[in-house]
Amino acid sequence: MTKSIVPAKLNESNDKLILLDQTLLPESEKYLELDTKEGVWEAIKRLSVRGAPAIGIAAAYGLYVCLNKVETDSVAELEKEMKEVSDYLATSRPTAVNLFWALKRMEKRFEQEKAEDKNVEAIKAALLEESDEILKEDQEMDIAIGEHALTLLEPGMGLLTHCNAGGLATSGYGTAEAPMYLGYDKGYDFKIYADETRPLLQGARITAFELYKAGLDVTVITDDMAAQVMKEGKIDAVLVGSDRIAANGDAANKIGTLGVAILAKEYGIPMYFLAPTSTIDLETPTGDDIEIELRDPEEIRNGFGRRTAPKEVKAYNPAFDVTPTKYITAIITEKGIVEAPFKENIEKLFKD
Repeated sequence: MTKSIVPAKLNESNDKLILLDQTLLPESEKYLELDTKEGVWEAIKRLSVRGAPAIGIAAAYGLYVCLNKVETDSVAELEKEMKEVSDYLATSRPTAVNLFWALKRMEKRFEQEKAEDKNVEAIKAALLEESDEILKEDQEMDIAIGEHALTLLEPGMGLLTHCNAGGLATSGYGTAEAPMYLGYDKGYDFKIYADETRPLLQGARITAFELYKAGLDVTVITDDMAAQVMKEGKIDAVLVGSDRIAANGDAANKIGTLGVAILAKEYGIPMYFLAPTSTIDLETPTGDDIEIELRDPEEIRNGFGRRTAPKEVKAYNPAFDVTPTKYITAIITEKGIVEAPFKENIEKLFKD
C-alpha cells in the first residue's frame, strides 16, 4: 500500500524545512516552507505539525536549517546560536517528550563533533546527518511497533483509536495506526472507528483522512459515542499513541484518552498505547509529574469555524490527559510489548 505522506522533511537544497500544514486538513494539502526559528516554533505551537515523533523530526530539521544559515567560521559562535535556537524551540510545546529528546540528541552530536575539533562546515554536515538518522529510525520504528501490535490482534477485529497516531504524526506508518496499515496488507479486514477528538478534531480531520485515503475501512464517531459503540460490541481493542510515558508506565495522550481508557476497562476491552521508546521519559517518575499543556480557550469557544460559546465565558482547554497504568493493558514499542508490572518491565526494556 502507499505509505502516508511524510509530514516533515527538507527541500532538495536542504535549506528549508517543509511541513504539511495539518491545520488545513482535510480540505486542502498545503505545505509550509520554513527557514527561521520563529517560523518553526509557530508551526509546532499551532499544530501545523503534530504528533510526538513528527514534532521531534521537525525540531531536528528546523534546528539544522537555522544553523545552516549562520555565516561564521567560529565553532563557538555556532554553538551559541545552537543553544539559543534549541532553547527557543523547546518552549513551543511542553508535553511531547520527543521534542526535547530530538533537540538534546542534536546538541549531543554537536558536542561530539566539537570534541573531535571539526570545523563549522563539518559540524553542520554532521547535524544534517543526525536529522536524517532521526527520520530514518522513526520510519523503522513504525514498522516494528506495528508488527509487535499485530501479534495481539486478530483478523476482523473492531479497533477504536483516539486523536491521530498515524503517518502524519510520525514519518511513516505511525504508531497506533501502524498495525492497521500492516494488517490491511495482510488482509486482516479491521473495522476501524476514529473518535473525532475534540476540540480540534484530529481524529475526524486527520486519522479519517489518512485511513480513508489509504483504502482502510474507517468510521468516524463523536467522542461521546465511544461508550455506545463499545456496548454494542463493535470494539475489540483500543489503540492510541502517546506524547509522553512516565517511568512507571502512566501515559499522556490527547485529551479524552483517559475517558476512553476508563470505558475500555468497564467493557473488558484491551487498551494499548503504541509509542517508540523515545517517548518513554525515565526522568519523569509518574504521570503526576507530566506537565500538561493548556491551550487557548478560543479553540473551544470558537470551534468548527464558528462561535460555539459566548466569547466572554470561561473555558478550560488542557491539550492532554494522563492514563494511569491500571487502565493500560500494554505499551507497545519498537523493542517489544511491555505489560504490568510496568515500572519494572520498562526498566528491563532499556537494559536489553
